[in-house]
Amino acid sequence: MTASTADTNLRPEPDPELVAIADYVCGDPITSPEALDTARHCLMDSLACALLALQYPECTKHLGPVVPGTIVPNGTRIPGTSFQLDPIQGAFNVGAMVRWLDFNDTWLAAEWGHPSDNLGAILAVADHLSRQAVANGHPPLTVSQVLQAMVKAHEIQGVLALENSFNQVGLDHVVLVKVASAAVSAHLLGARHDQVIDAVSQAFVDGQALRTYRHAPNAGSRKSWAAGDACGRAVRLAMMVMKGEMGLPSVLSAPRWGFYDVLFKGQPFRFQRPYGSYVMEQILFKISFPAEFHAQTAVEAALALHDEVKDRLDEIDRVELTTQDSAIRIISKQGPLYNPADRDHCLQYMVAIPLIFGELTARHYEDDVAADPRIDVLREKMHVVEDERYSREYHDPEKRSIANAVQVFFKDGSHTDKVEVEYPIGHRRRRDEGLPELERKFENALRGRFPKGQAQEILALCTDANRLNNTPVHEFMDRFMI
Repeated sequence: MTASTADTNLRPEPDPELVAIADYVCGDPITSPEALDTARHCLMDSLACALLALQYPECTKHLGPVVPGTIVPNGTRIPGTSFQLDPIQGAFNVGAMVRWLDFNDTWLAAEWGHPSDNLGAILAVADHLSRQAVANGHPPLTVSQVLQAMVKAHEIQGVLALENSFNQVGLDHVVLVKVASAAVSAHLLGARHDQVIDAVSQAFVDGQALRTYRHAPNAGSRKSWAAGDACGRAVRLAMMVMKGEMGLPSVLSAPRWGFYDVLFKGQPFRFQRPYGSYVMEQILFKISFPAEFHAQTAVEAALALHDEVKDRLDEIDRVELTTQDSAIRIISKQGPLYNPADRDHCLQYMVAIPLIFGELTARHYEDDVAADPRIDVLREKMHVVEDERYSREYHDPEKRSIANAVQVFFKDGSHTDKVEVEYPIGHRRRRDEGLPELERKFENALRGRFPKGQAQEILALCTDANRLNNTPVHEFMDRFMI
């Protein structure tokens, strides 16, 4: 008698990981004052990044409708432009702008990522829904709903990242942007609990991006629009579910064909904590430097040494960079760097620039600056070593440090002090110092794109939490139009 070769076709209950996300998204609103105020600052910071990205043609060439000249009634407005797009393309546009300069917030854990990437989907959907509501005589969405969605998207992406390393299996972290954005987009669209589950399942079954575009030898500009791509895809999947598209209840756990067996080496996700508001409260802002976050404190340390070394560059024998294991794995590079995306993910390059020039801005990654021969000469003199304490405290949930140290040794035997910076200015431990600088970053970005009066009106609104919370989303977005 032969064994049956037929699969059992009993449709299972949804994977508990999907249910937990839907429970959270559809559950009680966020009440943490710290999380909501941090979300307000995150909104300002992300829009600052988006506006600054408009200075770069490599970004702006991707913006606008798929078919030039298309205008969508009740469409999503794209900040700093005159575009009015469908919410799927709008999510791509905003997501790409926020991420382009590698200057938005960061989450560091077993998986790395940038939870404010989700703002592309959130703003696109909320703006479209707000305009649609007003056109039909209904109340619009308000910015308070955007902030609620931001906290929850941050939390979904960040909690999934705490114990689960997608990079170790070659997948890019934007899978988590797609999952979080699909969940909160579906909820904004009015999804029931079961529909949120369906949307999240669709995000997990979707084709996932390979991480190769972030690493040698393939590092390139796709990493700057990958999050926008994930946002647009998430919105599309959520909208399909709202039209009745079914989900895949065991998308994660299905033997042989599920996410775990196909893409995660058969291992289920592990969780350190339930969903709450932890991630937004702990989020890391990139305030001073558009640099991959593992290098932020290294850049700050190098900047502190600039005055001491700027006139002795030819006398340098070696530069010792002490760092964490994650920085060594992600951004320590030797050899040629082929483009700006390659350079802003090179620890040695990001240290060389402030040592030489006394600053690090997005323009320092461009080809004309990179052609300065002093940069590669200095890179060749750098020695990168791991401090096990740095690596340990990087993973400590009570510390979450991102420490680096820089020390310069000269040919005559003299040397600088070893400058150590354990927590970047964007860390929760430096909020009192960092938030005023974040608001200045936002103000400078506004003044670089808008007339003085328009910039001042936007700044005044965003720094008044109560007024901002009650502002209709479409009116908020209209303020950013050219």
